[in-house]
Amino acid sequence: MAHSHHHHDHDLEIEELAIGPSSRTRRTRMTERHRRLVRETTLQPSNLILPLFVVEDKPSFRKSIDSMPGVEQLGIDGILRNSEAALEARLGGIILFGIPENKDEYGSEAYNDQGVIQNAVRQIKKRFPELLVATDVCLCEYTEHGHCGVVERNRNGEIEIVNDKTVELLVREAVSHAEAGSDLISPSDMMDGRIGAIRDALDQSGFSTLPIMSYSAKYASGLYGPFRDAAGSTPSFGDRRSHQMDVANSDEALRVVQRDIEEGADIVMVKPAISSLDIIRRIREQFAMPTAAYQVSGEYSMIKAAGRNDWIDEERVMLESLTSIKRAGASIILTYFALQAADVIRSRDL
Repeated sequence: MAHSHHHHDHDLEIEELAIGPSSRTRRTRMTERHRRLVRETTLQPSNLILPLFVVEDKPSFRKSIDSMPGVEQLGIDGILRNSEAALEARLGGIILFGIPENKDEYGSEAYNDQGVIQNAVRQIKKRFPELLVATDVCLCEYTEHGHCGVVERNRNGEIEIVNDKTVELLVREAVSHAEAGSDLISPSDMMDGRIGAIRDALDQSGFSTLPIMSYSAKYASGLYGPFRDAAGSTPSFGDRRSHQMDVANSDEALRVVQRDIEEGADIVMVKPAISSLDIIRRIREQFAMPTAAYQVSGEYSMIKAAGRNDWIDEERVMLESLTSIKRAGASIILTYFALQAADVIRSRDL
């Protein structure tokens, strides 16, 4: 009797095993060689673009930005050093933001042929012609009030950014960047109709093959704070909510992106990145266009700060954040981590 009881137990065990999970997803997670085999998202240095802040007329200038550890405002010497590093790291490219000596009401240094960006682009392209150099097209770094365009009082006496006058100036800025040798015109101002106007002007000026990367879905985010320290572009009054998108909206992002594509954008960008992963995914699925995401200053600085406090593993979270942005659908990521991330990727591949 005892024997048959024991036997019965044995049968039960076999039956229990048979009704276990039919798919054990852990099998392909057991070792790194298995994980590598089934990995869906691979982050490459060529996915990354490094933003740089170039200061006018002080070649050896270097100034750390308190709110962005590891990031500096640089004169052309430092910019050329970073350009070389970007090339060696095989990054996707760099994007330049200018810090002019003089600002005025109309941001006229933005479209000065001898302006800070124009001169920097010429020097970089002369030294490193194979490096992709993108240029940010906006007026906020060049206007004395720090807004992205021409400011006037409307009928109610309220100050507003005038759309069409601003677009005229952005067009001049874009063409001057093209003439200096920019590889990718990147309008970030969020004015209506700017992509079409810039595309027309580039075509008429002999730059019909020069692509546009539009900051399409640019949210009015609290994460841009450190950048404004870096670029000296904090508005002296008011805010950017009249032209940047409300964080609560998702369908609107798709409408704006569709409009930009129809007007001639070649690459569409979403910012900030980590808080917009759903937007990146929707855009990529709906339009199947090259999609970029900007991991903005606040995202960078939060990871840096927590890392420096030993609250998180900085390197691990950096790679995790970049991988998740790519997983969501962005094949181009603008990030201050670009060189650091490329180093880690390279050392892991060795």
